[in-house]
Amino acid sequence: MAGRAAPLIALMLLAGCGGHDKRPERAAPVDWRSMATQPDRDRLRGWRTAWDAALAKARLADPQAIAGDAALFDPDHALADPTLPPGRYRCRTYKLGGAGTAMRDFTAYPWFECNVADEGEVVSLDKRTGSQRPTGLLFKDSAGGGRLIFLGTLMLGDETAPLRYGTDATRDMIGYVERIGPKRWRWVVPSPRFESLLDVTELVPVE
Repeated sequence: MAGRAAPLIALMLLAGCGGHDKRPERAAPVDWRSMATQPDRDRLRGWRTAWDAALAKARLADPQAIAGDAALFDPDHALADPTLPPGRYRCRTYKLGGAGTAMRDFTAYPWFECNVADEGEVVSLDKRTGSQRPTGLLFKDSAGGGRLIFLGTLMLGDETAPLRYGTDATRDMIGYVERIGPKRWRWVVPSPRFESLLDVTELVPVE
């Protein structure tokens, strides 16, 4: 539990304690807007622009892959009730639109392990395996739209604990989760700091 709760503590420290290194007495529900940095709010606000630019490049690079999974790669396809039940998930990331000369415009990674945990007041979502491992919290989107807002940080390589959100802007992450089918979700990160214009991670429960 301590490992899964680390992102929760890191984020709540920033929002609930003014950035001081003191654990809050109680992890009270917090609006994600009160926790997110301005650059992250701007990135989420520009999600449609990021999708359009990334998808155009990915279609040119691998039209069959994009056409073969319309539910995953259609930015307007989302079902009601995006709630992610706690448990273990298989997760696979697709990077759309290369950012940098060395990156391709469509990259599909193998399946890795992700986890969703009920932390009491909130739900945490983290990628457990792989060299790049986002970890953070899910919030209801007060604006509606059938999605959950993800706010967290990026762990790299052999790191065993996440940075506190807001410590390093290059590691801060914002995105959203939508349900796209029966027992199928996507986790979207618009304008990530590294490698791509948009990251789309498919989430499927381990049964």
